[in-house]
Amino acid sequence: MRELRGTPDGRRSRIGIALSRYNESITRGLLDGALAALRAGGVAEDAITVVHVPGALELPLAAQQLAQGGRHDAVLALGAVIRGETDHYAYVCAETASGCTRVALDTGVPVAFGVLTCETLALAQARAGAPAKNKGTEAARAALEMIDVLAQLREVAR
Repeated sequence: MRELRGTPDGRRSRIGIALSRYNESITRGLLDGALAALRAGGVAEDAITVVHVPGALELPLAAQQLAQGGRHDAVLALGAVIRGETDHYAYVCAETASGCTRVALDTGVPVAFGVLTCETLALAQARAGAPAKNKGTEAARAALEMIDVLAQLREVAR
């Protein structure tokens, strides 16, 4: 039996980050967590590209552009959608998740989904703060692990 597990070693990885400006007080914390995790994983500063987009619905298109052409080994989609008084929340959450998944499947480049979908601002703040609970940190680690897992799968296929 063969088991493959990724490690968060990003020493030779190039990472694209699509970052929503909407709810910027939250998304900045997600970015800080992601960058700290990428640096801890050995990703070089000049191997990280951050693209700022207006909101969550723009994340999939930015992720697609980052994923195409072999310029990045993985992409992080970072944003925060907080429930309001209308159904808009449900549409934004569903379409953003679906779009990011489609980008990963269409390009073969991992897209780590670090988009908070929270009921309240307080819940979003809790998930964008301390490193132990920061979803940007989790997304970065997941991206690095997926880069390694995919490399291992390519080796197995040879």
